[in-house]
Parts: sequence; C-alpha cells; structure tokens
Amino acid sequence: MTLPNRPKGETKTVRDPEVEEREVDMLIVGGGMAACGAAFEVRKWMSDDQTILIVDKAAMERSGAVAQGLSAINTYIGDNTPDDYVRMVRNDLMGIVREDLIFDLGCHVDDSVHLFEEWGLPIWKKTQEGKNLDGKKGQSMGTLKSGAAPVRTGKWQIMINGESYKRIVAEAAKLSIGEDNILERVFIVELLLDADKENQIAGAVGFSVRENKVYIIKCKSMLIACGGAVNIYQPRSVGEGKGRAWYPVWNSGSTYTLGMKVGAELSMMENRFTPARFKDGYGPVGAWFLLFKAKALNGLGESYVESDAAKAELEKYAPYGTAAITPTCLRNHLMLFEMQEGRGPIIMDTVSAMAKLGEGLSKRELRHIESEAWEDFLDMTCGQANLWCATNTEPENKNSEVMPTEPYLLGSHSGCCGFWVSGPDYDWVPDAYKVKADNGKIYNRMTTVNGLFTAGDGVGCSGHKFSSGSHTEGRLAGKSMVRYARDHADFTPSINQTSQELVDLIYRPVRVYLDHCEYTTADDINPNYIKPNGMMYRMMKATNEYGAGTATFYTTNNKNLEIVMELLHCMREDCEKLAAGDLHELMRAWEIYHRIWTVESHLRHIQFRKETRYPGFYYQMDYPNTDDENWFCFSNSKYDPKTGKWDVFKKDYIKIISD
Repeated sequence: MTLPNRPKGETKTVRDPEVEEREVDMLIVGGGMAACGAAFEVRKWMSDDQTILIVDKAAMERSGAVAQGLSAINTYIGDNTPDDYVRMVRNDLMGIVREDLIFDLGCHVDDSVHLFEEWGLPIWKKTQEGKNLDGKKGQSMGTLKSGAAPVRTGKWQIMINGESYKRIVAEAAKLSIGEDNILERVFIVELLLDADKENQIAGAVGFSVRENKVYIIKCKSMLIACGGAVNIYQPRSVGEGKGRAWYPVWNSGSTYTLGMKVGAELSMMENRFTPARFKDGYGPVGAWFLLFKAKALNGLGESYVESDAAKAELEKYAPYGTAAITPTCLRNHLMLFEMQEGRGPIIMDTVSAMAKLGEGLSKRELRHIESEAWEDFLDMTCGQANLWCATNTEPENKNSEVMPTEPYLLGSHSGCCGFWVSGPDYDWVPDAYKVKADNGKIYNRMTTVNGLFTAGDGVGCSGHKFSSGSHTEGRLAGKSMVRYARDHADFTPSINQTSQELVDLIYRPVRVYLDHCEYTTADDINPNYIKPNGMMYRMMKATNEYGAGTATFYTTNNKNLEIVMELLHCMREDCEKLAAGDLHELMRAWEIYHRIWTVESHLRHIQFRKETRYPGFYYQMDYPNTDDENWFCFSNSKYDPKTGKWDVFKKDYIKIISD
C-alpha cells in the first residue's frame, strides 16, 4: 500500500487563530502518571452534575517520564512500613522533608501498584525456591494483592516488564474519565486568577500544537502535573546527540512556572538531581547496582566507595554520610571526588557482576540473565542499547563508564523541589503543614493558591515517589480537587483578560515572526527577533557556566549567581522578541519561556541558602559545607504576580517520625 500524502514540515501558523472557550468544574493539566492517577480517581468521587477536563501537551499513552517504559517500580511498600519509608526518604534528602506528605503517600501507594497489575502490567515474582519469574511466567504465582512475592532489587523496588507501562495506566485513566473529557496535543502555557476573588484559580489558556487554535478554559479547581524540568542546563551530549538526556526532553518546567506565576509558594527549589548514568547513553544504573550487584570502580580499578578516603569524606557529612545507606547526592560526591583527585573515570564493573551471576547456571539460564541486562535498557532507554551496539560493548565482556549527568529539577524521583502544599487533615499533622482554603477547610495537596492542586513532580519536600507514587499522589490530589469544587459549587470563575488579550499573548511569537520574517533571507537570522533555538543556547550557556552546571563540576558562588541572575533577567525581557513560524516553534518558544522562569527560581534558592545542602548535586563554594545549626529548614519562595517581586524565606522543619 502507498502512504497518504502529508504536508512537509510543521503546520504553519496564522496571525489570528481559532478560539475555543470552555468552562468545567475541574481541570487537570498534564498527562503523565500523576495526571492519570487524578483522572482515574476523580470519576469515583465526582457527582453526575460535575464536569471534568484533562488537557495534555502530548498523547496520554506516551506522555510523561514513563513514556518510553520502565523496568522497575521504585516505590512499593510491601512488607515494609510507611514509617520506614519516611526514614528512607528523609535520609536520602539530607534530613529536610515533609514527613506528613511522605507518610500519607506510603499508606496508599501499594493500592496503585495492585491496580497496575490488575490492568495488565506484568510484575516479576519469586518462586518458593527463590527463582525469578518475569513476564507472563510470573502470573502463575498469583498477584501481589493475593500475597505473591515480588522480585526485589532493593528494599523498595520491584521488577516489572514495563515497556507498555504508561499505555496500560493511560488506558485506565481514559476509560475512567471518558474520551469526550480529554484534550490531547494542547499546551497550557498560562494560568488565570479570578477577577473578583483574591488568590483564587479561575482557569488556564493554551494552544493546540496540531492546529491554529487557542483554548481558554475556566474552572473551579485545577491540578497541574506537567512533570519537572530538563534542558535547563547544557546536556553533556552535543551535536546530533543534543536531545540525549536522562529526563524526558519535553518536560520544560511548566508545572513550576504555571504555579509560581500566579503566586503559588515554592519550596526547596535549590534541590536538583544530577543522576549517575551510563556515559553518553544516559542508561539507568539502578538495576545494575541492585539486581546484578555490580560495583563501581575508579580508573585504577579500585572499589573507591570502600576506601579510607571515601569514608573520611563521608564523615564530613554525618549523620547522613555515616548512615547505613549513603544518600544519593553523597554517592555522586564520591564520584566527583575521585575524578577531581585524578582517579577517574568511574567504571561500572559489569563483567565481574555477570560472571558472578553466571556461577552455577546452565547456558540457558545464563542467556536469560544476559537478555535481562539488555532488557533493562530496552524497557526505558533504547539509546543506551544502541550505544552498546555501536561501541561493540557486551556487558559480560566489556565494562562501561558511568558519569553524573547535567542537573534536572523534579519532585518525584531523587529530588524534592516543587510547591509547598497542604498535608492531609489529620490530627497528627502540624498546623504549619496545613494550607487553609478561603472557607477554612484543609484540602490535601492544595497549593497556597485556592483551588490549585499539584502532584508528582509538582509537590515539593517529598521525593522518592517515582512512577507509582506519582500516580498515587495524583489520586490523592484528584479526590481533594473534587471536594473543593463541590464545596465551591456556587463559585462562577471570571477572569480579567478578554479573549483577544489572551490570544494576543499566546500568539505574540507568531505575530513577531510574521511582521519581520521577510526582512532577511535567512529565516533564523534577523535583527528583529530571536528563534527559540537561539534562546535555548543562551540559557544553557549561562546556567552551565555560572549556575553550577557540568562546565564547573557543579560549583558556583555568590558572584557567579549574581551574573547568571542578570543574564536570566535579560533573557526574560528578550522573550518578548521570540518568533515562531510554525506550531512546533510556537511550542518551543513557550517551553523556553517556562524553562527560564523555572531555572531562575532554582538559582534564587541556591543564592538564598547559605550552605551546600546537597553536595554531589551542587556546591555553593562560598558556603561549601552543610550548616544544620542555621539552615536545617525549608527554603520557600513566592512570586507576587501583582508587583513582579520575589520573596525568599525560611520555613521550619517539623519532625514527625522518630529515627
């Protein structure tokens, strides 16, 4: 058969797009695991007269961080306790976390995992003899809910066949919410406050990335769950590999920018994640460390984490550095320490690990182990498998280099930046951790803006949720969002801006392009505008060199931060001259705008905190040590949309779970 004729290139933009206005009770912005969790849960609690809409920039089946697949679920409580879960997260994030949010999640996360299995996700199981059964073979042992034992790669992780993980979860969300209540390929770029009620969310505006159309949506309550931020720093990959990153490249910090611009309070935005990954391919190392028991070696072939130098270095960061499990940032710190001492590069000893695993196994069993080593990448990072093939790397015969990546911002993985949200309304939750709405009630996971909720990467101070936890948090927030909308049934949202004003805002890059594109023969060289790609290089250069990127081994200081803040201020001004000749460029223009706002909030927090709380993730060289005496607290910030001014301040940490 012949393929249908398709227009070449992206859809060209027009000066005046079509406008569609909608009004619903509840709006979900995003399509990843948290958004799917919310969509699934909302249907159970909403009444027949309530309305719901989910808007996703992509297609939900392949949207979010789980889009390409996963080989493990990293948060499953099982035989552990929520108290232990809190202790693990608290230790890994250097002590400062919201224990109410973590405990609340730990009480509910297994229910989501059981649902995943019910919906068709294959979960590895242990036989009574201790053998691993993956795929359909594992189903013979029954379900986790019925008592079957999962294959653990660590205390909290279980193995899955997850190449279709997101499709399975998205299908359940779509069936629950209904196809008529879903808008895909629509990019929400600004939130709207109510014209009459102070600090009240009223709606959102965005545009289709497939047709020239602007959407203006009013609502009573809203959930923003658009993931974290990638490509706010220069990736290690260059040239054709520019798009190679650990976190999904379409996550542009929209969650943070959308909320902060309407005045939602942020917390711990100085926290970032610079994961150690297989060099250049960004393939995950967790399964290799945990399942295959591989060790990391320095360039001299030494297991450096066991050396006296490493132990002495960790002693500096007691009690976290001397804990039974070394926090993720300090494991990174040891890698960087070895490289700076001239003992790099860092090598994953896959050869010894595979040889040890193969002891006493038949050829058939050994081949299965080798296939699992490849499947770990094929499930979620195909580029790493491609790189192994391109470099003649067989893990049983050749070791691979490991390297920390460029920084990412997120609140669901081994990071904890995001919004300050309300904890659950339990008597054991401190009042300081509860956000009271305008009616005096407490709504779990509501931000400091009335009616605005978040989940997953959007919730600060509570990392290590991963995929299952993000879905669970979406469910918790979704339930609260329904309750808020019901309690405010008589509220009619109204906005200050006219439809035309919103269209002018959204399509400004299009008008800039159309007004000036004929001035030069080279489309991307024009004195009257800048293309999104050019702005991306400007931002990445600034953050990489002055904001503790890979160029400076993740170090910065007061003077560097002053410089980068000035550069970011100029970039935000120059965003007025962003130009978009097609819908893809319009999307890129708004993404870079969101990235600039997001990374500015990140660097403001680093500038505020007079210590280095996360060595291995970043170093503030004017304050290179942790300072528990003065800085064992949350650092929060609030942008005032009326005055355009920032306020950064401390907030007390309250311990709930004992050591």
